[in-house]
Amino acid sequence: MSKKFLYLFKEGHDAFGGDQTTMKNILGGKGAGLAEMTHAGMPVPQGFTITTEACTQYYADNREINDEIKADIFKYMGILEEQTGKKFGDIENPLLVSVRSGARQSMPGMMDTILNLGLNDQAVEGLAKKTSNPRFAYDCYRRFIQMYSDVVMELGKSFFEERIDAMKERKGVKQDIELDAEDLKKLVKEFKAIYLEKQGEEFPQDPKEQLIGAVKAVFRSWDNPRANVYRKMNEIPYEWGTAVNVQQMAFGNSGMRSGTGVAFTRNPATGEKKLMGEYLINAQGEDVVAGIRTPSPISKLHEEMPEVYDQFVEIATRLENYYKDMQDMEFTIEDGKLYMLQTRNGKRTAQAALQIACDLVDEGMITEREAVLRVEPKQLDTLLHPQFDAEALKKADAIGKGLAASPGSACGQIVFSAEEAEEAVKNKTMPKVVLVRLETSPEDIVRTVEVTLYFPDELGNLTAEERRLTVYEGETPSEAVVKALTERPMDIYAGLERLLPKGFTALAASVEDGTCYLNLPGSVVSLLPEDSQKQRIMLEGLVNSLCSLEGVEQVQILLNGDYQMLLGTQPVSRPLLPTE
Repeated sequence: MSKKFLYLFKEGHDAFGGDQTTMKNILGGKGAGLAEMTHAGMPVPQGFTITTEACTQYYADNREINDEIKADIFKYMGILEEQTGKKFGDIENPLLVSVRSGARQSMPGMMDTILNLGLNDQAVEGLAKKTSNPRFAYDCYRRFIQMYSDVVMELGKSFFEERIDAMKERKGVKQDIELDAEDLKKLVKEFKAIYLEKQGEEFPQDPKEQLIGAVKAVFRSWDNPRANVYRKMNEIPYEWGTAVNVQQMAFGNSGMRSGTGVAFTRNPATGEKKLMGEYLINAQGEDVVAGIRTPSPISKLHEEMPEVYDQFVEIATRLENYYKDMQDMEFTIEDGKLYMLQTRNGKRTAQAALQIACDLVDEGMITEREAVLRVEPKQLDTLLHPQFDAEALKKADAIGKGLAASPGSACGQIVFSAEEAEEAVKNKTMPKVVLVRLETSPEDIVRTVEVTLYFPDELGNLTAEERRLTVYEGETPSEAVVKALTERPMDIYAGLERLLPKGFTALAASVEDGTCYLNLPGSVVSLLPEDSQKQRIMLEGLVNSLCSLEGVEQVQILLNGDYQMLLGTQPVSRPLLPTE
């Protein structure tokens, strides 16, 4: 019997006998939480979880979803259609889903999510007609095109955000919610035009194609730079993989009786036993963290929708009592109806961890031994970092307020980007710096390098492009170069194409004694063009680009750790001029 790679939310609890450890290992933290909330009868939009083992299988199959798992995905979509009374891709009553990551250990914001999946040019009209709300339907569609293009096709959000900003400027408004249905229809057309221009093909209209693309993208995001940095910092094994949750959409953007938000059962900064969080009316999840609109504190929900607030408080209390720990929850309100999208043990500061552990003992929820295990050794370490004198701080004049992203106290000149910080310290213009950001990101843990990248034109001639590359923690400059060569050249270099095909990746790339050792997986051979001249152009462009890095004089290519003359060509290890 083949391995089971998918579980309905309603199957999860019984399938694993309620064993939380096993559930998290197989279903991921998010999937386990959805299964438990479903079992407890809480208002959860139904769906299914594709297991962490499916993610491991994806990487074993050279980053492809095999036919067996694909068949199961479509089978479970059929079951979800029966549960919801809606049909995936239907014109009259379309089923839309979210596709979200869910690792066994919480990695907030590190991996990718796609919302409103299942929309196309026909389904959006059906949604508009069924809801009698064309603005809502086209708001969902423009969001989906943007997210799918960014997450699945890696086009980047900026192309689309520029068009949104231009539309708001033409209309003389400041917020997205002030755009009407016709404005959003125009944005949809512009977004699809961007997709066609950048991808060379129309935006996919087949919901099944959309779904498989989204699942692959979430699996792929397990290996993105943000996730790699986070795993390294939090000692999360790479082989764990991530689960994927496919869930019926609950629409927080369907009107003024709808919204979305996040909340904690206790203060994650101090540990105080007090429900805290924030939400936005007429919004979807990404709006809460985007910073474009100011969220309202969760306490205000009691004024706007008291019945929803009371239900949420009751559910939050039940969840904390069940898990015996502080909970981090996501929720959506659709037309006055509450839906729970996630619960997990919440991230917290060292101070909060200590306070919560002690309070839970006092409340009789956990033992003293369990409390000790709740506080990690590295959290204790943060409590021992240098601190400002409390009395001296009281006497000082505050010029601003924010949350510390690093433990302890520090002094330095303020900078507003990681690049600025790196440059200032490197040039000794500011010996000590403090990075100030609107919100933190692992992408702040970076450095940059100046390189010359080589891309082919339509005639096959190599053309140099000067670029500053971002090198993320856990990544070498050589690996960053390889990754950049799989992307499209900058728009200012019209007529140039990618040097390396999509899917071309390096197992490792390091520099020793002037030689860059580039170790490629054997699978890249199948990605290379059959034409020998195109192969040589690709090889020369790769070598030239790597040799533009400081300290690199030549390149040695390996396939699965073995020295190779790539595809039988003459070895090209030193940079060649495009004219040679």
